[in-house]
Amino acid sequence: MKIASTILLSTGMALCAASPLPIFAQPYPARAVRMVVPYPPGGAPDLVTRLLAQRISVPLGQPVIVENRAGASSIIGTEYVARSAPDGYTLLLGTTTTHVTNVLLMRKVPYDPLKDFTPITAVLEPVTSLVVHPSVPANSVLELIAYAKRNAGKISYSSSGVGSVFHLAGESFNQVAGVSMVHVPYKGAVPALTDAVAGRIEVSYAALGNALPHVRAGKLRMLAVLEGARVATLPDVPTVRESLPGFEKPSGWYGFFGPAGLQQPVVARLNAEIVKVLQAPDVRSGLEANGQLVIASSPAELAELVKKTLDVFAKAVKAAGLKPE
Repeated sequence: MKIASTILLSTGMALCAASPLPIFAQPYPARAVRMVVPYPPGGAPDLVTRLLAQRISVPLGQPVIVENRAGASSIIGTEYVARSAPDGYTLLLGTTTTHVTNVLLMRKVPYDPLKDFTPITAVLEPVTSLVVHPSVPANSVLELIAYAKRNAGKISYSSSGVGSVFHLAGESFNQVAGVSMVHVPYKGAVPALTDAVAGRIEVSYAALGNALPHVRAGKLRMLAVLEGARVATLPDVPTVRESLPGFEKPSGWYGFFGPAGLQQPVVARLNAEIVKVLQAPDVRSGLEANGQLVIASSPAELAELVKKTLDVFAKAVKAAGLKPE
């Protein structure tokens, strides 16, 4: 009897050792999940991530911690996630900057936007608006084009910086419209709009959420949004494309990624929980009221979005005459 018990015990231990999956493996997640934001606290990427982290921690049954790793134009935090273990416990809130503009405008980026990450879901796209100072004699996109042509090389537009979505949108507009408005880059969205409000800059491309308070106060006039369709919260505001059919906005977006090699079941679980939160009526309406378009995509759709954005931005960068630095 003792010999039989010993044989059974030994056999059981051998089977356990040979099993490809541990019998007592814990389901994902078994501990806290980190969402790395490669930007400082307080900005839109940080606030959106904190909202989602709080909401998905309940169904995941584990804390979801937001960790800000800012610096080097978002490269520090992005590279950190790219080099992390693909176990589902370190995620990245990626943006057009991390995966597109950095790659196109910097000579050396320590990661590959396609090979070094596993797409999870595209979260949202900030709506971009085209606004002018009230002194500008234009109430529509076509009137702005006519005004810019009459004053070739004399009209300026502001953006949040060289290579930003807003800068490339302005250059795309110039190219399609056949105008030569001069780009004036600022170190951030706030000073770019401040000078537009003061009348030192005639035109500005800005996030809808940032521009809307000034528009409502009568300090700026909104001519259009740059999206492919009108925004539900502002149905009377036309799109640029309605006047310029060939215009395509260089898209800005936020999305979640894991390191390359993240297992499909983990990707599927994270995608399902994040998408569920984004589709909640209160979350969707709150984001849209602040000028954000909810995407809530599949992993494959995010992968395709990154590729498409790289292509569109590459054309815009070439049109703007920008070179990697």
